[in-house]
Amino acid sequence: MGVQKYLTCALHRIQKGPGYTYKELLVWYCNNTNTHGPKRIVTEGPKKRFLWFLFTLVFAALVFWQWGILVQTYMSWGVSTSLSVGFKTAPFPAVTICNVNPFKYSKVKPLIEDLDEAARTALAKIHTYFISGKVSELPLMANTSLVSAFLQNIPLVIMDESDVNNPAIINLFENSTDGFVLNNPHPPTSDLKVAIKLCSANKTECLYWNFTSGVDAVNEWYSLHFMDIMSKFSISEKKQMAYSGKEFILTCLFGNQPCSYKNFSQIFHHFYGNCYIFNWGLHDKAISSSNPGGEFGLNVVLDINQKEYIPFLSTTAGARLLVHEQKSFPFLKDLGIFVLPGTETSIGISVDKIEHMEAPYSDCTQNGSDVPVTDLFYKMYATSYSVQSCLRSCFQMNLVKMCGCAYNLYPLPADAPYCNFRDHPEWVYCYHKWKYSAESELLCLQTCKQSCNESQHLLTVSMADWPSESSEDWIFHVLSYERDFSTNVTINRDGVMKMNLYFKEINHRSITESSSTTVVWLLSNLGGQFGLWMGGSVICIVEFGEIIIDCLWITIIKLIMWNRNWKLKKAQSQYLGPPPSISQLAEGHMNTGFEPDNVTSDSGQSLQTMSSCEHPVHPIPGTPPPHYDSLRLKSVRVNNE
Repeated sequence: MGVQKYLTCALHRIQKGPGYTYKELLVWYCNNTNTHGPKRIVTEGPKKRFLWFLFTLVFAALVFWQWGILVQTYMSWGVSTSLSVGFKTAPFPAVTICNVNPFKYSKVKPLIEDLDEAARTALAKIHTYFISGKVSELPLMANTSLVSAFLQNIPLVIMDESDVNNPAIINLFENSTDGFVLNNPHPPTSDLKVAIKLCSANKTECLYWNFTSGVDAVNEWYSLHFMDIMSKFSISEKKQMAYSGKEFILTCLFGNQPCSYKNFSQIFHHFYGNCYIFNWGLHDKAISSSNPGGEFGLNVVLDINQKEYIPFLSTTAGARLLVHEQKSFPFLKDLGIFVLPGTETSIGISVDKIEHMEAPYSDCTQNGSDVPVTDLFYKMYATSYSVQSCLRSCFQMNLVKMCGCAYNLYPLPADAPYCNFRDHPEWVYCYHKWKYSAESELLCLQTCKQSCNESQHLLTVSMADWPSESSEDWIFHVLSYERDFSTNVTINRDGVMKMNLYFKEINHRSITESSSTTVVWLLSNLGGQFGLWMGGSVICIVEFGEIIIDCLWITIIKLIMWNRNWKLKKAQSQYLGPPPSISQLAEGHMNTGFEPDNVTSDSGQSLQTMSSCEHPVHPIPGTPPPHYDSLRLKSVRVNNE
């Protein structure tokens, strides 16, 4: 009934038309609103009325300006950072250790003998040219053709930058030069650099990867060829060529409890060979530590066995160490630190837990499911998401698209082969060009997202010689017997090292983000600005909304009335002249043939009802009018008595 009554009243109002105008509505609002300014506009005199109108207009503009700033600040999704320190038992971080030398030289020596010979030849040529300025001939050897293939596949060249604008390129392994005369003696100069020449398959495009030292150039050149040789073997075969856990990890203690290499998870790292992870948490429950100090941490003794180092590949001796979160992949080449042989290294660990707010406050991800990149490390090891894994997976996937093969140091994508010179002769040129391009850097940086929850491990490192000169004899004897069951000393200072990893303090810091602008903050500031400049409240806003609705209602009524009047005028415009009078109607009724008389216009001219072009129409007989007695006139006699 209420709805019907409301609709009935609305219909009556539409039929009646608007009950008041916009001016009347505005005056009514100014008289009845709780906002102070509009009241003075209608109650004061002409002069004050103008001043109050100006004040109200300026203050209203200030309110809307401040509201715009507040809304913009709220929509910027700013965050505030809080730091809290807590004392609690925390999981001990995962610790990954690797030998810098990936493979034992005795296992791979038959595979790289020709490559070693090529490296010696390259060094000899570089040394000869640096001293005499001449390119020596390639010495005769048993496998000269194979050595020449190594040297010419990725040529080593010398760059003479005496003329910076036009540097000369001297190819050490071909009978021609690029911009320089072969065998052109010159005195030694500091402007000579060794570079690797990288060319496309058809040799139409080349670039030079230069180094400030021949050591770095030969080492990088050797690594590329070594990687190509090892790409032919499976991961299981490579593990057999690397250091085993028993050979690498001699002793182990955690919290004064004995452990061994069996408590470590083994993975194969394409750059460091076999790596061993303590407390990874993927297969076993994570271990916690409740006390700081060295005796409550991890203590291990390692043997890197430098006698098995590959001469031209491993120019650094030591172990590679990384402290990271459980279930995360260790990116040792980028984030790890070196541990020196012949030393005891103490590493104090401080942990910072960082929690970022999700969208719209930041562009972080919880588990990487919303990142359009296939995590190759997760597919291979089931590790958690990290920015490093996303960046390298993105690079690997794009490298496969650009070059048709995958980089040997990263996991292999589906249906893609590893790069090698036999099937992909220009892969190094393509890899180098893509890696150092601006597009490669921006593409992956814009695609990958930061993790919303992460841990940072701050390390405090100190070192001392170990073992001491007075104790090394008996320590090496004991360690040799425990590992090899030998009475001879098989361990020396060049290969052995000791590491202590522990919590530096048990107070763990948590860095948490929270929203700096909330809905409560926004409403409070909007109301404060409105009350300061206009003396208003929420009721005033409701009143303003009411007048807006009334204005819309009046507008709707006016539109309906205008539409109705327009239709009425349109219907009246269909008649050519004014409506017929009563006498004209009576005459037409008495016309028995229903033949209309000529209609005379106001100017006296006769308007024919039939065009001269039309054929004459015979008159149609009409129906005679009825005879009513009431229409007859009769005389009435009145007797006057």
